[in-house]
Amino acid sequence: MNWQLKSFDELSNYELYQVLRLRCNVFVVEQECPFVELDNLDIHTGCLHLMAYDGSDIPVAENHSPKLLAYARLLAPDLYYVGQSSIGRVVVAPEQRGSGLGHDLIDLAIEHAFSMWPAQEIKIGAQLRLQSYYEKHGFASISEPYLEDGISHIHMVHASPNL
Repeated sequence: MNWQLKSFDELSNYELYQVLRLRCNVFVVEQECPFVELDNLDIHTGCLHLMAYDGSDIPVAENHSPKLLAYARLLAPDLYYVGQSSIGRVVVAPEQRGSGLGHDLIDLAIEHAFSMWPAQEIKIGAQLRLQSYYEKHGFASISEPYLEDGISHIHMVHASPNL
């Protein structure tokens, strides 16, 4: 597995295309949830894109073999939640579900978030059906369920080990 962590300006056109395609295929098409996927946070300097590819090379063109298998977006404190960093747009390609890649993805996203912003807890808006998944990774619920784009969500936090 080839893991990449990049800012928006470091993404190639093809990497960006793969990210947006995977996110749209899962969040909009598969989950049947039309929403504004492009929210201007991806381009912010406080946003990092964590990507897992199936090969050792970074994709540069459509016919290049590495395929994006998993993705998560890391947001700096105050970019989305006041005083807290965030992890969102967590997605694993359908053919990789059940392989453990999702657990590796969230573990690495947490590690990077605490490395980048060590004194900040991580807050997420998790789909309610994934609450136990995030609890296994150290997140705790801090809200009642709420609807976002027609899907039940819950706010959760992961305390910083540095606090």
